[in-house]
Amino acid sequence: MPPLERQQFIVSVLKEATSPVSGRDLANKTKVSRQVIVQDISVLKAKNEPIVSTSQGYIYLDKQKENAPFRKVIVCKHGPEQTLDELYTIVDHGVTVKDVIVEHAVYGKLTAPIGVSSRKEADAFYHRIKETNAPYLLTLTKGIHQHTLEADSMDKIEAACSALKKAGFCI
Repeated sequence: MPPLERQQFIVSVLKEATSPVSGRDLANKTKVSRQVIVQDISVLKAKNEPIVSTSQGYIYLDKQKENAPFRKVIVCKHGPEQTLDELYTIVDHGVTVKDVIVEHAVYGKLTAPIGVSSRKEADAFYHRIKETNAPYLLTLTKGIHQHTLEADSMDKIEAACSALKKAGFCI
């Protein structure tokens, strides 16, 4: 499959997907390596395609917006060992953790997409961090970080925020 055709195929797959699509899945469908998919995604992003890389795979951003019209950015503080509890608290209320944001003293605002909306996805995110021995962004800011929360109602977001406050995660 020629590169342009493959890139158009990738966009169509992502637009139709109801959950993140892994690079491995895209590589299998197009019969190329995962590295070629990574390069294709970079080219598509350079062409202003709204593709987001998450820990679960790639998402076409417009599709995500359709499904989650309500958003709120919250500020939290905790240690790395409490990350899974924080994520569970949020997703148990039907809320998606879109990203994590830290304000770095030198680099400014650093944002990393997470895209976690279930305990299964929270577990997968947590295990990827452990497997790769990657540091959590919150370690750069003594535990202070932000999350963009998304849900199909503001009531769900507010319920998650109340539970986070009760658990001592929110500032």
